[in-house]
Amino acid sequence: MSLTVTDTSERVTAPRQVDTVIIGSGFAGLGAAIKLTQKGKNNFLVLERGNDVGGTWRDNTYPGAACDVPSHLYSYSFALNPDWTRSFSTQPEIQKYISSVARKYNVLDKHVFGSDVTSVTWDESTHRWNIVASTGEYTAKVVVTAVGALCEPNLPPIKGIESFEGDVFHSAQWNHDVSLEGKRVAVIGTGASAIQIVPAIADTVSHLDVYQRTAPWILPRFDREYTGLEKFAFKRIPGFQRLSRTGIYAARETQVVGLAKKPALMRIFELIAKQQINKGIKDKSLRKKVTPNFRIGCKRMLISNAYYPALDRANVDLVTDGIAEVKANSIVTADGTERQIDALVVATGFHVTDSPAYQGIYGKGGKTLAQTFEEEGQQGYKGAAVANYPNMFFLVGPNTGLGHTSMVFMIESQLNYVIDALDTIDKHDIGVIEVRKDVQDEYNADLQDRMSNSVWMNGGCASWYLDKHGNNTTLWPDFTFRFRAITRKFDLAAYRSVAESDLPISAGNTVADTDIEVAAQ
Repeated sequence: MSLTVTDTSERVTAPRQVDTVIIGSGFAGLGAAIKLTQKGKNNFLVLERGNDVGGTWRDNTYPGAACDVPSHLYSYSFALNPDWTRSFSTQPEIQKYISSVARKYNVLDKHVFGSDVTSVTWDESTHRWNIVASTGEYTAKVVVTAVGALCEPNLPPIKGIESFEGDVFHSAQWNHDVSLEGKRVAVIGTGASAIQIVPAIADTVSHLDVYQRTAPWILPRFDREYTGLEKFAFKRIPGFQRLSRTGIYAARETQVVGLAKKPALMRIFELIAKQQINKGIKDKSLRKKVTPNFRIGCKRMLISNAYYPALDRANVDLVTDGIAEVKANSIVTADGTERQIDALVVATGFHVTDSPAYQGIYGKGGKTLAQTFEEEGQQGYKGAAVANYPNMFFLVGPNTGLGHTSMVFMIESQLNYVIDALDTIDKHDIGVIEVRKDVQDEYNADLQDRMSNSVWMNGGCASWYLDKHGNNTTLWPDFTFRFRAITRKFDLAAYRSVAESDLPISAGNTVADTDIEVAAQ
């Protein structure tokens, strides 16, 4: 089978059977591929449904897309980028960085692009994972899932939305063939994507309706272009960029005290955010609409200098009444008001605690990960393993998310743990390894206990951080350097393991050695 990814004369052969399959190639999956290569573990494949590396930064190309973590911190520690042009990077620059890292570390030949994984099933007889993807079937001893939390768009179940006759698309699936210039546009949602989209399109559309269910807290965005002197220092002065990165990390980490330990301290940030409202909006009634009624940090804190001024424009209306129905060319709110529109932008976030990817992962006994999380809550061990899913490791798994700093720091911490786990498997010739349920339960009880004093549980809001059981299964409730400490080395004692030689049935080749050709970038 031939799969063309990009124009190239180089061809590589992707085996159907490997030691390790990595699913996804955003920051996490790409990092895993690089670390495996550096360890000399070359018998692996990365199955990526897109046509390039980058994950969410490849997919989210909407107007105004940018990061809310400073550039120098939002990068691999082993691949610092002295060429950042500004303090908060835009989507194109981040995607360019990720692609350049993939080329620098020469791992693109391990990727199978356009490979949408539909099922991952544990085979009790062979002690291997059977993976079914759009590019064929694969077998692996170990699976590393790196699908990410912000990869499956969440489409709202609004009555009649399928009957809308104008252009409609999710923020993560922006249709660049559609021009919004001069059109009446509605944006549903006021989250991280929406507050970037609204100011980016407000001056080109004829009219813009922004539908708000809950007002977010928005802090100033201290974004600027780097000077020539700074760029010179980042590139030419040894240690200057790393020192800058360390300073940013330390400053960000101070927020943990208010977020996870003493929520009352977050009032300082509320005062700053309210100044943003007063500075950006003249109309008092509009100021009231955009002022949240919960403690800052309870939901994701956002940053923008342009959102409030955009809402204050004459051609922009903030709508706080609930949507009752979408018609062919309009939106009707609960109070009966009908607003005509030509295009609809859905910025309603992602499936985080209920990712559709979980429905295709079948562990011991045939139970899906979705069923396990539905029954027991979304729990794991150090965000890297889940009981009853042997020989499977997770990157950006349960309780690894952050509300204050760079996820790349957490990803690299998990990479330390997972790569050391694979080293341990090889060293001890382990055939099957699985985290102990009692260890996982104890770990999660401690997590939720530490979470009990946090702003996420006491901030007066309902957020996507929480699962249906009311537990915060998304965020890490402590300093990130403590997570780095507990993931520095793999703890074999927390797992049940069986040596390869002690398995009742040989886990050797179970399918024919058929290969596929993949075009490498």
